[in-house]
Formats: sequence, C-alpha cells, structure tokens
Amino acid sequence: MHIKKISLALALTPLLISSNAMAEKGLAYDSADKVWRTGYGECWTSPYRDKTPSDTSCYGEPAPAMAEGDADNDGVVDSKDQCPGTAAGVKVDEKGCALDSDGDGVVDGSDKCPNTPQGAKVDAMGCELDSDGDGVVDSKDACPNTPAGATVNATGCAEQIVLQDVRFELNSYRISSEYVATLDHVAASLKARSDVKSVEVTGHTDSTGAADYNQSLSEKRAKAVADYLISQGVNGAIFTTNGMGESSPVADNSTAEGRAQNRRVELKLD
Repeated sequence: MHIKKISLALALTPLLISSNAMAEKGLAYDSADKVWRTGYGECWTSPYRDKTPSDTSCYGEPAPAMAEGDADNDGVVDSKDQCPGTAAGVKVDEKGCALDSDGDGVVDGSDKCPNTPQGAKVDAMGCELDSDGDGVVDSKDACPNTPAGATVNATGCAEQIVLQDVRFELNSYRISSEYVATLDHVAASLKARSDVKSVEVTGHTDSTGAADYNQSLSEKRAKAVADYLISQGVNGAIFTTNGMGESSPVADNSTAEGRAQNRRVELKLD
C-alpha cells in the first residue's frame, strides 16, 4: 500500500525521478538525495505537497513568477501604485504619483515655476503669489499691502503712488464718497511704513479750463488728499502738498481717456 502511494506521487510530477529515488518523511528524493520540484515550482511529497515553492531544499528550478501588471505604464506595478491612471509621459515617484519636485502642491508637468522656495504659497500654475499685484512675490515683499497704482522698490515697498482711481466732485476738491475706500487703503499702507519720513502730495489737472484755475484746483485737491490721510491716523508731520495744474500731463488732453489720466494726485514717498 505504501509503495502505491509513492508511485502515485511520482507519476504526478512532470520531472523524471531517478530509479534510486527513495521516500523519507513523505518526500520524493532524486538519486542525489535532493527533494524534487515540479515544473510548476511545487515541492512534492508522496501523498501531498508540503513545502513552499521558495524552499531552497527543493531540487530544480522554481516556476517563473508571473509578471505583475502596470496598467498605466508608469513603471510602478499596480499593487504599489497609489496613483493609478497616470497620463502617458508623466514622471512619477516610487508610489506611482506625478512628481512635484519643489513640493509646492503643483506637479512638475503643470508647474510653470519649478523651483519655488520651500513653504511659499503658489497659484494654480505653481508660481509664487503676489497678493498685492505690485510685481514682487509675497515671500520677498516687505510691504505686502501696497495700494494699486504704486511704483515699488525691490522689496515691494511703494516709492510713488498715483491716485487715478480717486475722483473729485465736478469743479471741486471734495473727494467723492465712492473713492474713500481707496484712500483708506493708502492710509493703512502708510501707517505700516515706519521707514517713510516724508510724503510729497502733488495734484494735477487736465487742460480743460483756465490755467490759473487749474493750478489752484490742483493745489486744493492735493491738500484734500493729505488731509484725509491724516484724518485716518497717518502722521501729519511727514506731508507736504503742492499743485502742478495742467503743466505735467501724462497723456493726450485731446481725448477723454487722456484727460482722465491727467486728472490725478501723486504721492512721492521718501
């Protein structure tokens, strides 16, 4: 009965067992006393399989492992791919996720600014934010709330502010109420600047009307702006005011658009 069981096990293995094979502890041995492995990578015993395919005591080559799939062809097998469905050509990390070399949250393939400093806030294109729109990114901006219309230095601090968004009532130096918010922003910016020692406020008009009238009006408008900023807590001692009338246009007075640009108040900071 014991011989029949051995014969059955030997018949099941596709490998040829030497005629000197013997059974000990239920294992099938070849003539060199090594346990045989089947062509499927299994270690056989006479009545059952009792060893794993990786067992080094088996004789013969293990069956080749079936290659694991990589559905998105990114070089990371599916079982380890934490970002399946990666687009073709996208470089990935060891987890199969698109690389973000500068760690700004925008993957390299979409990052227009690939060397963003660590910790800097970026926009959807991976470029540093410039919250006040002055041309200096937030991480380098020493004056982060610069008003619109300002010319700034390398550190993002205003050197000159042109108030073309501030309008005055017709033939008046009274500031229209809808432009108060703009001046409030300028006041907040100046109060945050301990480095500013002087502010020269200069009024300008277009060429409509008599030149002497425009000169007087420009002076009054400059003073009106300075007075409002002082009323909002800016140090009055740093202000000087003057008017240039129609003498310093920045645009063509023959067009409505040009005249609007020429009606302005400029603040020069020092």
